[in-house]
This record gives sequence, C-alpha cells and structure tokens, in this order.
Amino acid sequence: MPILRLALAQTNPRLGDFSRNVLQIVNTAVEAFGKGADLVAFGEMSLTGYPIEDLATRPDFLRETRTHLEDIATQIAASGAGSIPVIVGFPHGPLDDHHANSGSPSAIAYNSAAVLQDGRIIGIYNKHHLPNYSVFDEYRIFRAGSDALVLHVAGADVALAICEDIWREGGPVAAIAEVKPSLLLILNGSPFEREKDEVRLPLVQRRAEQVNAPAVYLNLVGGQDDLVFDGGSFVTNASGKVLARAHQFVEQTLLVDIDVKDSTTNGSQVGPGVVVVEAGAGNPQRSTRAKVTAEIAPQLDINEQIWDALVLGMRDYVEKNGFRSVILGLSGGIDSAVCAALAVDAIGPDRVFGVSMPSNYSSDHSRSDADDLAERLGIDIRTEAIAPLVDPVETQLHLDGVAAENLQARIRGIILMGLSNAEGHLVLTTGNKTEIAVGYSTIYGDSVGGFAPIRDVPKTLVWELAKWRNEHARTKGLTPPIPENSITKPPSAELRPGQVDQDTLPEYDVLDAILDAYITERVGRDVIISRGFGAEMVDRVISLVDRAEWKRRQGAIGPKISEMAFGRDRRLPVTFTRN
Repeated sequence: MPILRLALAQTNPRLGDFSRNVLQIVNTAVEAFGKGADLVAFGEMSLTGYPIEDLATRPDFLRETRTHLEDIATQIAASGAGSIPVIVGFPHGPLDDHHANSGSPSAIAYNSAAVLQDGRIIGIYNKHHLPNYSVFDEYRIFRAGSDALVLHVAGADVALAICEDIWREGGPVAAIAEVKPSLLLILNGSPFEREKDEVRLPLVQRRAEQVNAPAVYLNLVGGQDDLVFDGGSFVTNASGKVLARAHQFVEQTLLVDIDVKDSTTNGSQVGPGVVVVEAGAGNPQRSTRAKVTAEIAPQLDINEQIWDALVLGMRDYVEKNGFRSVILGLSGGIDSAVCAALAVDAIGPDRVFGVSMPSNYSSDHSRSDADDLAERLGIDIRTEAIAPLVDPVETQLHLDGVAAENLQARIRGIILMGLSNAEGHLVLTTGNKTEIAVGYSTIYGDSVGGFAPIRDVPKTLVWELAKWRNEHARTKGLTPPIPENSITKPPSAELRPGQVDQDTLPEYDVLDAILDAYITERVGRDVIISRGFGAEMVDRVISLVDRAEWKRRQGAIGPKISEMAFGRDRRLPVTFTRN
C-alpha cells in the first residue's frame, strides 16, 4: 500500500499580481520537494487570484496567465524539484484570438488545474460544474469541462476535482468512483460564511465514502473585495475521519502522509471520459524519509471565526489596494467601536485614525466613550466639532426636522472625506447590516466611505462580537478594547435631543429576526406574520427594506460573512411597485 506525502499549499494570492504569486508558488513547491513531498497542490485559481470575474473573457489576460504558468514549471525544474507533480489552479484559455464559444457567448476560458512536471504542463483538468448562484457567476464567464483527470504518481491514482464539482451529484465524482482512485484531491476557492464548515465537512466525507478513498479539501485564504476565503483545508480518510486540518484565516502549507490504495490504472487509459496522466515515481527521497505527523488544527468557535474573517477582509482590502491607513468617525457608539477594534486588529493602531465630531446634541458620554475607546486601542483621535459648519448651512437653507438631522450626518461625511483626501486615509463607514437593510442611514452622510467592515453584520451580532472581543482580551490578560458603556447604553444617532434608535425602529432583536426571515430565508409577509410578528410591524419593515435598495446600490463594499449578503448575493430592482 503506497504512502503519499502531500504538500497542500493554502495560499493568499493577490489577484493579477503575477510576479508575487509565481514567486510564492515556486518557492513553496521547492520547499515542499525538500521536505519529501510526492505531490504539491495549490487552490483554485491560485495563480491569478479568485474570483477573476470578466478578466476570464480577455484573451490578453489569459495569454499572460499561460506564460506565467509555463514559467512556474520552468523555474521549479531549474531548481531541481521538477520530478514531482505540482498542481496549480488557473484560467485556461485559448492560445490565440480564434476560439469557439460555448454556453455563454462571452465564455472563452475554463476554470482549470494544471499539472506541472519536469518543466512542462503534463495535464489540465477543467472544472465541470459552474456555479451560477449566490456570489458566483461562473456559468457566464467560463466554459464547462467534460473529462475527469487521474494522476498516476508513486504507484497511486490521484483524481482531481474543483470546488463545485463535488457539490453536484453525478459528474466527475461519479466517473472518478468508477476508476476506484487512491485519493480524491479537491481544489477550492470557497468563501467564508457563518457555519459553512457544518456543510463542507459532511459533504467531503460523503464524497470520500462515494469514491472509497481519502479526500483532500484544499482551500484558498485571504480577502478579495467583499469575499473572504478562510482556508481551513483538511484531509479525511475513506471513512470520513479527519486526518489533518490547516488553520483558518492564515497561509499554511499542510504536510501530510496518507496511506492509499494501489493504483488500478497503472498509468494506462481506462476508457472514455477519464484521462490518465503518468506523473512519475514520487519524491526521490521516498525510501529515506521518516513519516510526518499531520497537524489537526483546532476549530475556532463561531464568533472568533466571524471576527477573524472581518479582520482578514479589512486587512487584505487595505493592503492589496495600497492604502497606508484608515480613518473613521468615533461616536462613542457600539458600531464605530467595533469597527475601530477590527481595524486595529487588522493593520495595527498606528495606522488607524479616529475623528470625534460632536454636534450640539452629542451627549457628554458619547465624547468620553470615544476618548476611552481611543485610549484602549492606542489610536490617534482628533475632535472636529460640526456646529460651526452646520449652523450656516441650516440657516441659509432654512432646514429643520429630518433635513436638518441629515445635514449633520452629511457634514460629518464631508469632514471624513476631506481628511481622507488631504492625508491619504481610507474612510471606513460604520453602518451595520440591520441599518443598511432598512435604510437607517444618511446617504452621503454616515454612509460615506470606501469600505464597510460590518456591512454584513446584524446589529445584535455587533453586540455579541463586542462582548466576545472583550472577553477574548481578558483571557489573555489584556485590556478589553471596547468600553462597557458603548455596549450597554441605548444606541442613538444623536441627531436631535434625547433621540434613540427605537424611536424609529423596532427592538433590534425583533427587527433582526424579521430581517433574517425576509432577506436570508426569502420568505414572504404571511409566513413572517405566522411566526408571531405583528402584521403592521412586518409590513413596515418589508417596506423599509424594499425602499432602501437605492441606498444599498451606492454603499461601500464590506466582508461577506452570511449566507445572504447585500450585493452579489441579493440582486433586486431599485424601481419596484408593491401592490
């Protein structure tokens, strides 16, 4: 029975940064070869970054990708590590501008995995099933593959699949099962969602049992626009027992020795629909290496997962887009406090700048809570009072009521954007998912910003995360970063005397339950009412959500952590008449 040593590279590629991605792939492969790996694998689209969206329809981008892929093979071979197969995810397009379209009229490329060995590409697997739901739009930009691919390496058969291929019944997994492979290797670009691990692991366990072989789930890590890839790669045996698991939210190469069945193909073709590629005898050091003990990283509790996802999403958005620092308004409230704490965890206190912008209606505790937060986090805070700017505009335009309230928020937005332009900061907008859902924000005011850290975090979860982050600090003997008063006091925009959110909105636990049913579950009015919510309240909340679509279209992006985030997940018309 062969023992395969796998090096599973959970990397954080930068989309389009070929020089960096190529260097990382080559260095990782060479290092893994030195550690006795028989096979090195990287995640879905690991050469380019993922998702590449309409870059998949550009022949120049696809040709450039192919050139870099061939360069990787050459460099690995030149280093002396070329004898083992290295599997790299990439978009596989035509080598010239003459191509036949299939399916979507714009699709010219495949979502593929290349097998590199001895300085060349020895095999390419094309993803069969192209997701066209949630954040995925692959059916529009990619062509579907048709053949399964099996590598014959070191006396074993390693079958490949890419992400969605294992989520559908039939297809390549069914064909692979007929071959009786030694191992199923799945490359993934699977974004983080709350409790998604509860779905991933059982699915891979079922596929391992289906093919009667160990299964590898290899995922990307890192933030890309509004998506966060959480890593968490793992290996199961044929019965579904977890043999190895990488950490979440960090880059890592997981080295694991797996006992596998002998090859049934012996490197020969086995029939239509399955391509068998001869990939050598494995690492030359096989006979001398000592068996490695694979790591099984502990699973994080759900609040730590969410916090780490938000931190990674912000860090990569800042770093990958070249921002040196961030700036945000500090009101003393829970939302800005959580956003500031996330920013400090993401990029450090020296790169986070807070602005207190008190109005005539700001309470003393709001100012003191903002100062307390800044001291706890060790960040810079400045005060820019808004009354001298608000008063002349309000007087000249004769504003009162909601118009006057919105003016205050918009002046704050002007201050933040002015400081951003003058000093080069990225403005963080601090609105949570609940407020964004019902339009409880001022367009061009508190919605101003280039990145929204808690855009997909409901208000009740904001409080929960704040409490978790403080307790996490206490367990390490550190000062809790978020003032207790910011957590316990009634939330308020403080745009008029004595104002609190519940003057306008239902209690947040009730509101979030209605929103979860309407937005995430996508159930209608009658079903929500049947769950015990008042008809008048349900009608009002639904109306607020529908009417706020125009605001959401103009909002900043932020990390997706839920099954149904605003933006890619939920696409509804702005102009919509409800009877």
